[in-house]
Amino acid sequence: MTTSATPHARLDPPAAGTGAGLRATALVVVLGSFMSVLDTTAVNTAMRTLGRSFAAPLTTIQWVATGYTLALATVIPVTAWAIGRIGAKRLYLTALVLFGAGSALAGLAWNAQSLVAFRALQGLGGGMLTPVGMTLLIRSAGPQRTGRAMAVLGLPVLLGPLAGPILGGALVDAASWRWIFFINPPVAAVAILLAVRTLPQEMPRPGRRLDLVGLLLLSPGLSLLIYGLTSGMDPVLMLAGGAMVLGFVARALTTDHPLLDLRLLARRPFAAAAGSQVLFVCAYFGSLILLPLYYQELRGQSAAQSGLLGVPQALATGVTMQFAGRLIDRYPPGRIVLTGVSVATTGFLCFTVQVTGDVPFWHLQAALSVLGVGVGLTMMPTIAAATRSVAPEEVPLATTAVTILQQIAASTGTALLSVLLTGAQRTATHPADAFRHTYGWAVALMGLALLPALLLPRRRPEAGLPD
Repeated sequence: MTTSATPHARLDPPAAGTGAGLRATALVVVLGSFMSVLDTTAVNTAMRTLGRSFAAPLTTIQWVATGYTLALATVIPVTAWAIGRIGAKRLYLTALVLFGAGSALAGLAWNAQSLVAFRALQGLGGGMLTPVGMTLLIRSAGPQRTGRAMAVLGLPVLLGPLAGPILGGALVDAASWRWIFFINPPVAAVAILLAVRTLPQEMPRPGRRLDLVGLLLLSPGLSLLIYGLTSGMDPVLMLAGGAMVLGFVARALTTDHPLLDLRLLARRPFAAAAGSQVLFVCAYFGSLILLPLYYQELRGQSAAQSGLLGVPQALATGVTMQFAGRLIDRYPPGRIVLTGVSVATTGFLCFTVQVTGDVPFWHLQAALSVLGVGVGLTMMPTIAAATRSVAPEEVPLATTAVTILQQIAASTGTALLSVLLTGAQRTATHPADAFRHTYGWAVALMGLALLPALLLPRRRPEAGLPD
């Protein structure tokens, strides 16, 4: 009898709240996040190749990135409701299946339209990976270890941007862009097996109704706004989308069960963190699509070489993020985020003024490394500042709100900078001028993130109390 009981005991997942439980949860969440980050950074490196393969201009092919992040933004508002409805573990498994299936189909795409559609399917899974994974990790860590949990979530940011461009570039040069997507299903399969074995099972706790009216207002509204932006600033589409988004805001502030709890923005720490993040992400993630294009189109580098040139910045971001996640538990977020945004904007400006056709690469990499340090000091501390200011039962709502705002900002930034680059390329006297002009707008957006960062708390809260 005792021998038969032992194997079953070994298969039980570690108890939530214990060190073993936190480590097991962290492993699964990091693996899922790593897969998502790896995919995003690899795709950015392949944009020029994709445009040539499908004979599509940048304003069309950028939808491979924008469609993905827009799908993320579409599904994220449902996440908090779905966590209560089916449980975080089941939802995380569903997200992994969708992401893996979308990746496999994207690798089989036959034109730009089919690739964008399959990337959207990927986004439906990827949109749930971050908020559900963050919820699982924060629940396991508890309020006293939030900063450490954020540092764990920073691991994919360290490894993904390092491996993604290099691996993606190598696959594009040596084989085909299709292998950028084919590498995801095996990783998803491993993550699914580990999640089944290690994540604690929980009973569904439905208590919030799904705001279907809000969903029907927000998702199409965002789609119309982004599509209008990339369709030559079409006023009809943008006005229609804006009206739907405003309708969603009005409903969210008046209904008892909103799709997104916008009332969280009435709390100064949450609002300040969200504002800083939106402006910062719009500038930084929107500009990520530009760098591989600059290296490949203007400087004649291969996809693999452009990936290698991005390593110093990615390394600076990842290493700094590991320290920043721990600093947020010891120092007030206002000081950390304000420093991070200032450093990032300084590095970004130094890079932008040097963008020419012949500047030494090490000059650019030095400036981008400074930018990377600033990014590491900004991203996770703003998320931690936002989630730490809410009660434990509000964590799913807060993480959902923070994540959707981030994805909306990334989608908008990617579309906006693609449109600006395309327009600048038509009028610039030299190709480098077009890139420098577009980067200038990104620097200005990033600098604006300093304003809400000034409102973040600059004093440590008393023990046991929120900021």
